[in-house]
Amino acid sequence: MKNDMSRRFHVRIITNVVYSIVISCLVVVFLITNLTMIGEYAVENGKDGTLVSVFYQPDTVIVILYVLIGIGIFATVFLLLQGQSMSYITKISSAMRNISEGDLNTTVEVIGDDEFSDMAVNLNRMVEEIRELMDKERESERTKNELITNVAHDLRTPLTSIIGYLELLSGPVSMDQDMQKKYIDITYTKAKRLQKLIEDLFGFTKLNYGKISMQVAKVDIVKLLSQLLEEFYPSFMEKDLAYEFQSNVTAKVIKADGNLLARLFDNLINNAIKYGAEGKKILVRLHATEAVVTVSVINYGYVIPKEELPLLFEKFYRVEQSRSTNTGGTGLGLAIAKNIVDMHGGTINVSSDLKGTVFAVKLKVDFDINRENFGSLEEHHEY
Repeated sequence: MKNDMSRRFHVRIITNVVYSIVISCLVVVFLITNLTMIGEYAVENGKDGTLVSVFYQPDTVIVILYVLIGIGIFATVFLLLQGQSMSYITKISSAMRNISEGDLNTTVEVIGDDEFSDMAVNLNRMVEEIRELMDKERESERTKNELITNVAHDLRTPLTSIIGYLELLSGPVSMDQDMQKKYIDITYTKAKRLQKLIEDLFGFTKLNYGKISMQVAKVDIVKLLSQLLEEFYPSFMEKDLAYEFQSNVTAKVIKADGNLLARLFDNLINNAIKYGAEGKKILVRLHATEAVVTVSVINYGYVIPKEELPLLFEKFYRVEQSRSTNTGGTGLGLAIAKNIVDMHGGTINVSSDLKGTVFAVKLKVDFDINRENFGSLEEHHEY
């Protein structure tokens, strides 16, 4: 690129020099021819004392005068030819000065197709990249402040309740055992919620900032999902939910991090139980091909508004804040799920209508990662 710009610059200079030489030579030849003819005419008419007659038989001084005139014409023509380029360079220089002073709205009009237009294009691209970088920095700062605010709020709410109930239990007012047990149960529930929030927060932070090394292994995803559903049996019973697991294969081995996949589907199933209790049923469906495995977690409870679907995977986002508070959601489960899917090079989508709310995860069967970025790879069957 640099060599090409240099070549075009030198070609432009040489071309302008040639044009200037040709034009100056033509003008000088024109002057010599015409002044000589005028001088000859003056001499023939007996006017050899006039000034023009000296051009009839030019001496050294006249030759030098012609040379100076030629140089002057050459310089004038060359400057005129280069004037547009010099003006363009001045605009570029002015734009660079404005950018250096912090004006990132400065752009340079791209004129022509030469080395200077390339400079203008590169300068505009640089300004755009700087703007994007600053926007990302501002968004990162906003996200950090939002994270701190949300964490402080979500930690304070259960902590305040815990402190309040403990003060009642340890206070001077006596209460019967049933009331004490009730307050202890509430305190325990709030403490468990606080623990869950802290675990989710740490998990999200590690995933989001690449602090977790993936241990990729051969995982039987059919077996993994079956085990997870069995582990959720008490939760299904508590919520009076039926569950069903459908698969088009009896076994399917894929390359993945088994622990992270378990956490991914744990979050999705847990989310389905919390917000799908009204539907009385949870369906987990697996469809495998040679290259891709699709796992859908379906609940038949609350229909999520269409405009809220794109926001579900944002951290701390909750559908119906009061409803989510009652269910004990931290607002991090789906954000963690999306991070795990992204780490595996897959996709996760959600749809919701009267036929059910579907979280669909697509994973590649033969997953390959950068060993340097994600640590050691182990070949074993964890599930």
